[in-house]
Amino acid sequence: MLDETDHRLLAALQKDAHLTAQELGEILHLSPSQAGRRRQRLEAEGYIQSYSARLDAEKLGLKVQAFVQVQLAMHGPKQSAEFARMVELRPEIVSAWTLTGEADYLLRVYCADLRALHSLIHEVLLPHPAVARVQSQIVMDQFKRDAPLPT
Repeated sequence: MLDETDHRLLAALQKDAHLTAQELGEILHLSPSQAGRRRQRLEAEGYIQSYSARLDAEKLGLKVQAFVQVQLAMHGPKQSAEFARMVELRPEIVSAWTLTGEADYLLRVYCADLRALHSLIHEVLLPHPAVARVQSQIVMDQFKRDAPLPT
């Protein structure tokens, strides 16, 4: 069960995962050791899964972000597993969801340019034996960054 202090700790860490126990203690009005123990408990209980850095895609040469909807022709467990395995192996596919509705999957991709996106769609996704249809939407501007989860 999370209390208000736990919620505030999680919110603070989502904004800055580098906060020390001392800094967390100041934010939460706790001693550094109390703040550190709370963090460790939340990690052990799985509320905090990992820590990561947010990178600038454009500075890394990834100029095109797109969402790609994929509709499968065959929906058996083998086809779904093979498709999921292929998605896991493609570094330009940074996240993937299964969906209700017309599309079976939604993929978020980052590519160096339109040629790379074209190659991903026409040389990787469409030739996959389970894929029936692919539809992509290219992101023109991301006006809200990926936000922290509500706590």
